[in-house]
Amino acid sequence: MDLAQTLQPSPEPAVVDASERQEDIQPQPLSKKGQKKAAKAARMAELKLERRVREREAKKRKRKERAEAEKERKAAGEEDTGEVEVDTRAKRRKLGKISPQNVFNAQVVIDLGFDDMMIEKEIVSLTSQLAYAYSANRYAPKPFSAIIFSSLNARTKARLDGMNDASYRRWAGTKWWEEGYERLWAEKNISDTTEEGSAQDVPAQASVVYLTADSEHELMELSEGETYIIGGICDHNRYKNLCLNKAKASGIRHARLPIGRYIASLTTRKVLTVNQVFEILLKWVESRDWEQAFWSVIPKRKFQGSGANDEVDSKSNADDVSVEDEKTLAPMPKVQDSKPGLSESHSQHPKEEADPSESVSPSAQ
Repeated sequence: MDLAQTLQPSPEPAVVDASERQEDIQPQPLSKKGQKKAAKAARMAELKLERRVREREAKKRKRKERAEAEKERKAAGEEDTGEVEVDTRAKRRKLGKISPQNVFNAQVVIDLGFDDMMIEKEIVSLTSQLAYAYSANRYAPKPFSAIIFSSLNARTKARLDGMNDASYRRWAGTKWWEEGYERLWAEKNISDTTEEGSAQDVPAQASVVYLTADSEHELMELSEGETYIIGGICDHNRYKNLCLNKAKASGIRHARLPIGRYIASLTTRKVLTVNQVFEILLKWVESRDWEQAFWSVIPKRKFQGSGANDEVDSKSNADDVSVEDEKTLAPMPKVQDSKPGLSESHSQHPKEEADPSESVSPSAQ
């Protein structure tokens, strides 16, 4: 073969204009349902902008009125009423900046390690429940010292990242771990002292309780210094013993909420959302009364023909679609076996303090 022929450049491929490629790709027309959704989203966005404008104008008007009232008082020679300072304190309370004296020194972990066991609709419901739980703790008169969200990954993380410019990262008093809740005791041991006065190492797992409706133990009370795990899953009760098996594999205590002990009229399945379980724990911390906590949080649609207190938290009813297995929702305190044969010191608990809720002691397992 001639060398000149081998050095001839190969023909250039035909260049297709980008506009021609775009013409070939025709957008699919929206269905009637899709058109309705798009129109609704546009209306909601427009209404949101209008609402924000009205809110800003109202704030400006209130500030102006307060400033004018203060000037009039000063001109009249009246003493400073300190309304500005009062308003500032009220605003801080509204923002959830609660003094450390009001904090209940226990933390709650929401275990998000079930991402691959939920469908997309359940992921959406779960992330809404996490926001409700955070909000409940933020405005509670006696909040938990911290909320830890463990095993954050995959679709749950992607969903949270896409909500309000990943605002969850700015939630006060929260921690977000990609690792599992085992991180609680990975590098921590608790030093304990025996009756003889000698020190011994107690595993950090001893202060951790996994709340699950499948546990044979009932929660009697919450204790400061302990950590309570709620299973972060919306499974519509598909998976049995899921959180119980996980607690046993981790070698930690487990307990269930004493719903049946106090709410005989709850004839429906005892399945609650993540935020409902969390709010029940908060209510118990505030009132030390399980019955009051249940009645104030559990949606009244779950009660049939009951004449007791029907007060229901609006947040509890806000997400009917997302249902959390009670086992993943059970609280955790000192744990005590609900079976016969317990020592007298463990079985007697004043109803005023813990509202008959048996908790499982470390030895109960």
